[in-house]
Amino acid sequence: MEPLSRSLGDRAGENQRRAELGLAGEQLRLRLHNAKLIKDRCQDTRTYPNCLVGKELVDWLVEHSEAPDRPTAVSIMQRLMDYNVVHHVCDEHAAFKDARLLYRFRNDDGTLSPSKQVKVCVRGQRLYDMISSQEESILQVREQGSERYRRTFLGRQMLDWLLDHGEVSDREEGVKLCRELLEYGIIQHVSGHQHFSDSEMLFQFTINFRRRRKLIEVLSDPDPFMDPKQESPDSPFCLRKLSADLPHNSFVCIQHNEPKIVPAPRRCGYHSPVSGTGYTHLSPSVTLKTPPSVLKRPVTVEELLCPGAPYVRKMLNILGDDVGWGFVIRGSGPCHIQAVDPGGPAAAAGMKLCQFIYAVNGTCCLRYDCQTINRLIVAGPRALILEVLEPLG
Repeated sequence: MEPLSRSLGDRAGENQRRAELGLAGEQLRLRLHNAKLIKDRCQDTRTYPNCLVGKELVDWLVEHSEAPDRPTAVSIMQRLMDYNVVHHVCDEHAAFKDARLLYRFRNDDGTLSPSKQVKVCVRGQRLYDMISSQEESILQVREQGSERYRRTFLGRQMLDWLLDHGEVSDREEGVKLCRELLEYGIIQHVSGHQHFSDSEMLFQFTINFRRRRKLIEVLSDPDPFMDPKQESPDSPFCLRKLSADLPHNSFVCIQHNEPKIVPAPRRCGYHSPVSGTGYTHLSPSVTLKTPPSVLKRPVTVEELLCPGAPYVRKMLNILGDDVGWGFVIRGSGPCHIQAVDPGGPAAAAGMKLCQFIYAVNGTCCLRYDCQTINRLIVAGPRALILEVLEPLG
């Protein structure tokens, strides 16, 4: 076993912090687009695309409880500027100011340099999404000594997976890839002191790519933002692979008007594989009953499409976390929002009860049933673009 040098460990910690800051910034960017704060603006006869006003952003951060006060909001944005996530549109101001100055995310203007760190982080996120979305995922909760670790895998297990899925051509290339992931803070040995090897040693993803970050975290000094082994079993962001880890408020799917014994699912948060879905308290095995529809009366597709219909179309950008997207749909076309997890990504994006699903990632779904919409969502990216029709009033 090759021990990890102190210098390499320090670099991995700093790279992990940069990755966490980048993810926090990207989640903020998507929310600001959804809130329409990012848009084309004119200043001094010149038009700047996809930018925002510093003062308006500070207003938004305080109003949405992302910062307790305006100075803290400025400090948060300054940290994102320091790590090259946000910049002044003309790069004339190195400091973020609570003023009517224009700022822009580098992901919106193409100035984010494609460094090796960015490339490794993007690949690590893609691998994490692929692995964690599988039914029989190699990422599991495991114990070593007296500690319990999440998102773990064996070294040889990861190499087998990479070969089976065509990510590398041989085990040597796989070891090289995993060592890069370790050097850039994406994975680590559970003790934090060993380099990656093709062995029975236990490693884990140090970054939970699906966790919704609180912006106040960017001001914290310890690395990482959250110690993987310290996540609470009840956290809505941890991988729920064991029935004992499931909290008592998980969303579950059930057949309409047909009580059913449902085993603990491997992934929860968004559920609608059958027409008429619901949610209830969950134990590893429990008999469930369908709750009544939240709609006052059935609505047809023709009613929704009728000229002058009392509905407004809205675009929701929902960044799924470790347990899904946080909503339940029901119907056989059109489908409506039956339940929303108040602490989930969908609620944060503005989803409400009784909205009708118009499109999923650009595909019109008004006449699709729950099963079809479910397949579209699960097969798509973690960043879900949902168009809904919301009743006026």
